Amino acid sequence: VGRLVFTSSPSVTFDGRDQEGIDESVPYPKRFLCPYPHTKALGEQEVLAANEPGGLLTCALRPHLVWGPRDGHLLPRLVQRSRTGALRRVGNGRNLVDTIFVENAADAHRWAAERLVDGSPVGGKPYFLSQGEPVNCWEWIDRLLALAGEPPVRRRIGYRTAWIAGSILERAYRLAGRTDEPRMTRFLAAQLATSHYYAIDAARRDFGFEPRVSTDEGLARYAAWLAEHPIVAEG
Repeated sequence: VGRLVFTSSPSVTFDGRDQEGIDESVPYPKRFLCPYPHTKALGEQEVLAANEPGGLLTCALRPHLVWGPRDGHLLPRLVQRSRTGALRRVGNGRNLVDTIFVENAADAHRWAAERLVDGSPVGGKPYFLSQGEPVNCWEWIDRLLALAGEPPVRRRIGYRTAWIAGSILERAYRLAGRTDEPRMTRFLAAQLATSHYYAIDAARRDFGFEPRVSTDEGLARYAAWLAEHPIVAEG
């Protein structure tokens, strides 16, 4: 293997506070809210440190909220929680977040791999990826739910209340020896209530990244796919 493109996550820089238009100069936090961003950060650091001109060339890509046809994670979980009445708006509902259509994320991986050669600026670096246009988190969730025929989220919970509930549930699950994910965690509360969107200038400059599929076109493609592959979730 001469080239390695690692799929990381923007959460490797997330410490629970708003991140508005940040770039790759933002450091890893001193403490992580849960194992997911922590292990992602450890993996990213190992991969980037392994970059060696003339040997293995590496980079790390940080796509945020990947969505689109064949999604087996994001929308199915939203639908499941919607149908069981467990979905709540967290916070004031004004937070902005980045997303990325799945084909744009795939393009980025291919383009980064093609530019990952000796002398290229790509080697040993991380890159944020997105549609290049942040969206209101809860309006976006409502749009995704509408694709699956689900109603918008109406119930609300304050950020502080959600954070405390997540902290209590995390402790209770640990004491009970449970390995499944609690309905609410501190990380999830923070992700749903804060703004996190990113500058993608470096990806554009270093390997020519540009979202070829617009958000509206991506939603149309997703809707067409869902019409033939409806989400089956217990309700």
